[in-house]
Amino acid sequence: MTGAAPRRPLAVLVFSQVLSGAGLAAGITVGALLAEDMLGSTGLAGVPSALFTAGAAVGAVGIGRLSQHRGRRAGLILGYGAGVLGSLGVVAAAALGSVLLLFPSLLVYGAGTATNLMARYAGAELAPPERRGRAVSTVLCATTLGAVAGPNLVTATGDLALAWGVPRLAGPFLLAAAAFGAAAVVLAALLRPEPLPQPAAPAAPSAPGPTGGPRRGLLAGTAVMLLTQLVMIALMTMTPVHLRAHGHDAQAAGLVIALHVGAMFLPSPLTGRWVDRVGPQRVAAASGVTLLAAGLLAMLAPPHSVAGLAVALVLLGLGWNFGLVSGTAWVTEALPPARRATSQGLVDVGIALAGATGGMASGPVLAAGGFPVLALVCGVLAAVVVPVAALGARGAGGAR
Repeated sequence: MTGAAPRRPLAVLVFSQVLSGAGLAAGITVGALLAEDMLGSTGLAGVPSALFTAGAAVGAVGIGRLSQHRGRRAGLILGYGAGVLGSLGVVAAAALGSVLLLFPSLLVYGAGTATNLMARYAGAELAPPERRGRAVSTVLCATTLGAVAGPNLVTATGDLALAWGVPRLAGPFLLAAAAFGAAAVVLAALLRPEPLPQPAAPAAPSAPGPTGGPRRGLLAGTAVMLLTQLVMIALMTMTPVHLRAHGHDAQAAGLVIALHVGAMFLPSPLTGRWVDRVGPQRVAAASGVTLLAAGLLAMLAPPHSVAGLAVALVLLGLGWNFGLVSGTAWVTEALPPARRATSQGLVDVGIALAGATGGMASGPVLAAGGFPVLALVCGVLAAVVVPVAALGARGAGGAR
């Protein structure tokens, strides 16, 4: 598309993101706590994060392929529908005390979280290249309202779950089911016209892929998103466990995660403008520096200081935001429309697998070395983003 982004489809996309944001927050806020209760092990508390991010990998492939052949609307609706089924499965597993049902339900729930993030590509397709960062950021920012409200409804949804005879920690997944379902209905009824250019046209066999500078940009943008996702998931997942181990309740954890999620999405409009103005390379480098600061602060924060951990988690969310917005713009710029949706799905597979790795590894690291060691490891990994961004900038001829 050329010119300014069409207002109506972008507005519909934004509204659906507001709704689905609440579903995204459920697993972040109580997933690790629910697993710790059901599995009886802190070392396995990262399993839910690993499972729903692994599910997001599978979902990203399916959503990407369906979007390429049937359009973005069909792909997003399918993903949110899977999120509904997975959320209800988690609630049933908690009610029955069934770990065997919990694991596959978390995998299916992951498709909903993948859909929430993949909607940013639809935003990018609704804008010309010079406004792509702002379009991506508009969609991401829309997630803020639901994603911040979700963790703060832990107590209310827990009370509702108890009233229905379901364990308290399953309450946020009831909210997730309703949120994902509402987002799917909105997209099915209102998202016109289709955001993706040539939604039903298969890629020509002779269509060239990215070469030279674009290929390096594709690799660098992907690597930035992989690293930022791994670091963010690992540190975020274990923060509620760390807080509870030092005497804080689920409401305190919900507040910290709400601030973190707000920092993940709320700065997006400014981040998008920054990307459009200076290029994704410099913003990606800033992501690495910010995430390093988050890891160091989390390592040094007193274990009983909710405020210290909240500041660290805000920086963690902000660094992730820089990485995702810049990486998305970088990758989209490098891909031709005829291959874009499928390739973006594969990129998000990598992002999901990086998150799964971070979630799975975070529990054993916490159990073996404590939260400060986990935070230090995350900070060191985040620092790698800076040279990656520099190498990508060199291939693209530097920042704009």
